[in-house]
Amino acid sequence: MSDALVIAGRDFHSRLILGTGKYETYDLMKKSLEASGTEMVTVAVRRVPLTDRSKESFLDHVDLKKYHLLPNTAGCYSADEAIRTAMLAREVLDTKWVKLEVIGDERTLFPDNEGLLEATRALVKEGFIVLPYFNDDLIVARRLIDAGAAAVMPLAAPIGSGLGIQNFTNLRILRECIKDTPLIVDAGVGTASDAALAMEIGVDGVLMNTGIAGARDPVKMAEAMRLGVKAGRLAFKAGRIGKKLYAAASSPETGMIE
Repeated sequence: MSDALVIAGRDFHSRLILGTGKYETYDLMKKSLEASGTEMVTVAVRRVPLTDRSKESFLDHVDLKKYHLLPNTAGCYSADEAIRTAMLAREVLDTKWVKLEVIGDERTLFPDNEGLLEATRALVKEGFIVLPYFNDDLIVARRLIDAGAAAVMPLAAPIGSGLGIQNFTNLRILRECIKDTPLIVDAGVGTASDAALAMEIGVDGVLMNTGIAGARDPVKMAEAMRLGVKAGRLAFKAGRIGKKLYAAASSPETGMIE
């Protein structure tokens, strides 16, 4: 049976979304993308020479027939800046998809939720499919969804920190209260167990970059992340046993098949 991640009517059979920055070489990036099994890759629009294709960029090394491109507005510190960047990406890359980031603090890279909401409303009106990155806050999530976000992407931990999920309670609340909009954990995933734990909560997908690109062996870590996401999803769908404070008999006298 199909277990696709559906965003804006499009099916993705991988629930792992990868960034394309921070790799030592483009060849290493390409091999890592392949090992991860991802079908969607994100790129920081401001770090790609979109208007000067004579310069080498990731676009020369990624098969856009194989990967769905998700431009992002990383490095934008106001709604206006993020909107302009998204518009440029749509014009040059011919896509209406955007991972929306409006940064509110230069040191932590925490999002500016007010600016994020303003940009989401404006871009949705312009026909964009908006996937906003935000703090793990239920009220903000609801407002983003009301503004037309196609998915919501709460952080697990600060961008690039590798700390893993820092607030399981908030993510569980988000999952319990958000049913009809994809919920994708973004930022802070450091290793495969982080990805598995996120998926076990029931989130719909995981987006990462540094956790793979910064590993000693990015290709092996990409494969590990692929397996972690898959294992976590399977465990969530299987339904774990309840937790107990003490042992239970492994060979009960009731409930046995005769």
